[in-house]
This record gives sequence, structure tokens and C-alpha cells, in this order.
Amino acid sequence: MAVVLDNEPAAPRDTPVLLVTGGGRGIGAATARLAAQRGYRVVFSYRQDEVSAQRVLEDIQRDGGDAIAVRADMADEQQIIALFDAAMLQYGRLDVLINNAGIVDTAMPLREMSAQRIQRMMTINVVGVMLCCREAVKRMSTRSGGHGGAIVNVGSAAAHRGSPNEYVDYAASKGAIDSLTEGLSKELAADGIRVNTVRPGVIDTLIHVEGGRPDKARQAEGRIPMGRAGQPEEIAHALLWLASSEASFTTGAILDVDGGV
Repeated sequence: MAVVLDNEPAAPRDTPVLLVTGGGRGIGAATARLAAQRGYRVVFSYRQDEVSAQRVLEDIQRDGGDAIAVRADMADEQQIIALFDAAMLQYGRLDVLINNAGIVDTAMPLREMSAQRIQRMMTINVVGVMLCCREAVKRMSTRSGGHGGAIVNVGSAAAHRGSPNEYVDYAASKGAIDSLTEGLSKELAADGIRVNTVRPGVIDTLIHVEGGRPDKARQAEGRIPMGRAGQPEEIAHALLWLASSEASFTTGAILDVDGGV
């Protein structure tokens, strides 16, 4: 059951609404904060870290923004539907979906991976994203009475590098996001919906802790032409550019933001 941390809506009803999944930490949190600063009403999901979600919500509200946070597991179709229903109930419209939520697992070669691990990876990183796209289309499509809008997926440089001996399951899941972007952009162009992807390289977030590689960002610096890992805010800027009217003739694009790797 979705848990909504609510606040009274302050912006006019025609102010655009942006929904970002996995908005409690890392790239998602940076995106939620930046979107609110740029005038969006923001809906963001989180899976279990309510403390971090509350912190993001308070930051947005402190700066005069309008946001709600909704607890939703991207492995659960009903929770995904409830997330989008909550957005519509609160704000009455949806203009942008940022598909950010995703997981990685402990680094290991494929021969050591269990079927359960691989299935969980695909369920959250691929099926969950596709379900979010489905729910967004139902609400944004001009054919369905919506205002049109933009879907921006968070892919990964791993999709074209493969992550051998580490995360080939993760890389494969992000490769699927590239294919989804290509096909869905063509499918939805007539519905007034643009679909694009940002592929981050190594970004300094807690996802590396979950993969058992807390020092990965620092260790990767020597392999990155720019000599450093990226910051979540740098990805947020790319995501919001693709969501904006400045990218009005851009769909089906895959934008690498990886320091030149």
C-alpha cells in the first residue's frame, strides 16, 4: 500500500507535474530537488528509506516547492499503479516521467549468479520501468485527453560496456532500456510524448555500496578521461534538459553523460 507524505498544493493547477521514481536518494533526489527549483510540482517515489524521502521533501518545501513522496516498490505492479493514481489525485495531471529507480547487486561473474538474482534485476530495472511508462502514457497521451509530455529513462554506460565479471545482469537490464527508448519513442510520437534516455557513467552515489563496491567511484577515476566520477546533480541537469521544451524536437535519443568514457 502506498504511503503518501503530503503537503498542501501551492502552485496553480496548470503548473507542470514531474514524477521521478527512486527519488529519495542519489540521482533521483537530485532530480526531484532541481525539478522543484525549476517550477515543477514534483511526485517522487521511494521504496523503504522514509527518512531520506522525508529529508528530500522537506528540502523542497523549505525552498517553496510543491511535492509529495509516495512509497512504492517497482517490483509490484499494484504499487506502481497506486503511485500514478496518487500523482493524479494530488495534482490532476502528469507532464514528465523520469524513470530513475533501479538496483544493482553484488559484483560477480554470471556463472555465480542465481536465477532469483537475475529475475529480480529484470523485474525492477526492466518490467518496472515498462509498467511506469504504461501508466504515464495512459495519463499523458493526447489521444487519451492528456497534455502530452516527456518520458526520460535513466540508463547506464554499462549497457554498451557490458560490465564483465561484475554486473552483466545489470548491464543487460540497461541495454533493454536503450531498446525500449528506441521503440517507444516511435510508438508515442503521435501521442505528443517524447521518449529519451540519459546513460550515466560512474556517479558518486550509494548504489555502489549496494553492489559491494563502496570505493568504485574513486577507483574508477583513472579510467575516466575527465579524471573524476560524476555527481548526481550533473545527471539531473541532463534529465531535466531532455524533459524540457528546449529538447522539443528530440526523441529516441540516448545521451551519454559519463565523463568521456
